Amino acid sequence: MAAKRAIDLLVATLLLVLLAPLMLALALLVRVTMGSPVLFRQPRPGYNGRLFTIYKFRTMSDKRDDSGELLSDDQRMVPFGSLLRKTTLDSLPEMLNVLKGDMALVGPRPLLPEYLDLYTPEQMRRHEVRPGMAGPVVMGGRNAPSWEVKFRLDVWYVDNWSLWLDAKVFAGALWKVVRREGVSHQGHVTAPKFQGSSRTGEGRDQ
Repeated sequence: MAAKRAIDLLVATLLLVLLAPLMLALALLVRVTMGSPVLFRQPRPGYNGRLFTIYKFRTMSDKRDDSGELLSDDQRMVPFGSLLRKTTLDSLPEMLNVLKGDMALVGPRPLLPEYLDLYTPEQMRRHEVRPGMAGPVVMGGRNAPSWEVKFRLDVWYVDNWSLWLDAKVFAGALWKVVRREGVSHQGHVTAPKFQGSSRTGEGRDQ
């Protein structure tokens, strides 16, 4: 894993330098179209289930109903935010998480903390490695597959990890992004919430 961490640091640093002008432009556009803050911050479980703060560009407004509750995702999604999601540009700030050691370039996607109590012991094994910007789920279609399929792929990745597998997953993720495949689950802006393996349900990967 030392080689994996070294590659993560090298690639994330190079990408941050190369993409700095693009990220600055995106930050300005988010500020203009959605206001402040520019970054979306949220706790996510990482290695061994420990919580960290994930960084992404905002893709939704803060519109609320008359009682002060946030509106649904599809009501708060703005056109520029939708474009960021479709192109996965909203995830570029996650490279800061990679530099900090919270995440890797490749690994199971970090989901919501509320899911931790819903995982089976087998599903919980997805936290035996650092979460990644590009996950093995991309091989099954990003947000399109069911949660059962996603978790099986995550655990398969944990059991079969290699630098070569990371290279394949990363290349596959780039291909999916270029083709804009699997951005959302059918009938949802991203994917419905995970409600546990005993029920049918999906959860959003903000």
